Amino acid sequence: MGNNHFFAMMARMKYINRWSLMRNSDSENISEHSLEVAMIANALAVISNVRFGNSLNPEKAALIGVYHDTTEIITGDMPTPVKYFNPSIKTAYKEVENIAADKLLTMLPEDMQEYYHGLFYKQEEDEYLWRLVKAADKLSALIKCIKEEKMGNREFANAHVTIKKALDDMELPEIAVFEDEFLHSFELTLDELQE
Repeated sequence: MGNNHFFAMMARMKYINRWSLMRNSDSENISEHSLEVAMIANALAVISNVRFGNSLNPEKAALIGVYHDTTEIITGDMPTPVKYFNPSIKTAYKEVENIAADKLLTMLPEDMQEYYHGLFYKQEEDEYLWRLVKAADKLSALIKCIKEEKMGNREFANAHVTIKKALDDMELPEIAVFEDEFLHSFELTLDELQE
C-alpha cells in the first residue's frame, strides 16, 4: 500500500465551486463543469473529423476535458479577472498550476504516471485537441451564462458578451458548427427539448 491518493484527490473536484465572484442562481463545481467540458470537447473533435476531414482522437479530447481543471483541487478556482489581471499574475498562476499538476501526478504509482502526463501537459501531437478543449471550456462557460440569464440573473450578461467574443476570436470552425447546431437548445425548457 502506498500514497496513491490521486483518485481520492480527483473525488474532491466536487468541493471546488466556480464563478466565486458572481451571484449564481445555480452553483456549479469543477466536477460538473469538467463533465460538460469533456462532452463538448469530444463533440468538437467528432465535428472536426466528420465535417472537416480531420482524424483526431475524440476520446482523448474528452479525457483532457475531464482533467483540464483538476489543479484547482489544490489551487482553488482563481477568478478570471484576477488570473488574467496582468502578465505577471498570469505567468505566476501558470507556475502554480504546473506545481499543482506535478503534485497530483506524483499521487499516482510511478508506472502509471506517464499515461496521465499528457492529460495534464500539452504534447505536441495533441496541440489541436488542447485548442478544442479550451474551446469546450469557453462553450461551457457560455452555456452557464445562458442558463443564468434564462433564470433572470443579469449578473452574467457581461460575461456572456466577453466569452462569446473570446470564442469568436478562436476562429475554430468546430465552434461555429456547435453554436449553430447545439447551442440554441440550452435556451429551451425540458418540455421544449422533448417536442
